[in-house]
Amino acid sequence: EVQLQASGGGLVQTGGSLRLSCAASGLTFDDYAIGWLRQVPGKEREVVSCISRSDNTKYYADSVKGRFTISDDNAKNQVYLQMNNLKPDDTAVYYCAANAVFCTLFPPEYHYWGRGTQVTVSS
Repeated sequence: EVQLQASGGGLVQTGGSLRLSCAASGLTFDDYAIGWLRQVPGKEREVVSCISRSDNTKYYADSVKGRFTISDDNAKNQVYLQMNNLKPDDTAVYYCAANAVFCTLFPPEYHYWGRGTQVTVSS
């Protein structure tokens, strides 16, 4: 059974940092790309970042380039999202999700989802 568990959210001030963690079980990073997606009430989920070992790809949305860094630890089966210089617009529920092999920019294509973690950035 595939399980994903996101953690690390919280309340920070503008300019602050958080590191989100996604603990994965029941899958290997060689077979699945892991994405970080976020959702604001009333808006569609968007892909913030994604990492794929299969084609050695790291993707970042334009809105987070230069501020967010995705990484993985194969030994721990965890994926991280380091978020620096946070802005109020980053406030959202963040999810980690898995898609077979490659990253995708389309949220519905992710096969497995974890429960979200709330990130709130105060101005």
